[in-house]
Amino acid sequence: MFLVALVLIASAAGLLARLKANQKLGEPGVKTRPLPGSSNLVVVLPERALDFSSEPIEEDKLVTDGLPSDTSFGKRLYTAPDGFQTLVNVVLMGSDRTSIHKPQFCLTGAGWTIEKTELAGAPVNRPYAYELPVMKLTMFKESVVNGQRVRASGVYVYWFVAEDAMTARHWQRMWWMARNLLQTGVLQRWAYVTCFSVCPPGQEEATFNRIRQFIAAAVPAFQLTPRADAAAKSSEARPGARAL
Repeated sequence: MFLVALVLIASAAGLLARLKANQKLGEPGVKTRPLPGSSNLVVVLPERALDFSSEPIEEDKLVTDGLPSDTSFGKRLYTAPDGFQTLVNVVLMGSDRTSIHKPQFCLTGAGWTIEKTELAGAPVNRPYAYELPVMKLTMFKESVVNGQRVRASGVYVYWFVAEDAMTARHWQRMWWMARNLLQTGVLQRWAYVTCFSVCPPGQEEATFNRIRQFIAAAVPAFQLTPRADAAAKSSEARPGARAL
């Protein structure tokens, strides 16, 4: 049995080595442009969506230093005339899949407590109608201001997209990526897209509805259109359904 185990380990190691040596990197599912002076890309987010204006935000150095060097980014803060804001961030992996990990780790590390995790849908109508699967996290964070404890709520919406593939489930993205690599030798180039808004307690559902409206307008401007059959296959969300 020991010899059998050694043979299996050696075979698996050999297979992984061959896959890595021969793998090709797939195309991204978001719009990009070259980053001057680098082999990386910039994810191109729209300057305006609906009545929101925006400003580019530089990615935190702790993030860029902590992720693989071939990771690409796009980040903008969008503001509506009434002051409502949502921060859109896109992390695009390169040949190293560790650029993307479960978002819950970073959020809890930043002091947020996740109260509810739900699989939901955001209807997108351009260039054809489909339902974008998103994961909705309802959170809160407490801090002390002038000696008083203050509580803020947050709504964090995310999904993953690659060429002709999209999902809100981290495990499904990992499975599709492994399956595609084994079947075709192509490593899917996934992007992790987030929209984050802070709101007063009790306004979480209204905030999510505004984020959904924003997504419907903004996504066609930066996310490459999936084939109609891929969109139908990836419409795994139903509003209000609990995530597994």
